Amino acid sequence: MENMNKFDLEDRTAKLGENIITFCQSLRITIINESLIKQLIRSSTSIGANYMEANGGNSKKDFKNKISICKKEAKETLHWLRMLAVTNKEQKEKLRILWQETHEIVLIFAKILSSSK
Repeated sequence: MENMNKFDLEDRTAKLGENIITFCQSLRITIINESLIKQLIRSSTSIGANYMEANGGNSKKDFKNKISICKKEAKETLHWLRMLAVTNKEQKEKLRILWQETHEIVLIFAKILSSSK
């Protein structure tokens, strides 16, 4: 059962990155959007990569450190989604959906951290 949950979160974080990449491809390229998109893609794809590293960690300390990074990257992703909402008001609904999924992932990582003490 534990492996199934681990896989689900790996899949969920990867899917978030994929969804954000696909969304960003649909945006018009402006000087401001280009900068925000780069930051958003970096932070959102880092969540899944760091979670996979956490699962391969050699110690509990390493696991907790990587999960902490996952949480920080997810929170950063929330910030960039918010900034994109300013310059892409017509995409408000899609951004809200991505923001909600990212927020849920932040809460999951917060719970993992509090449970692993």
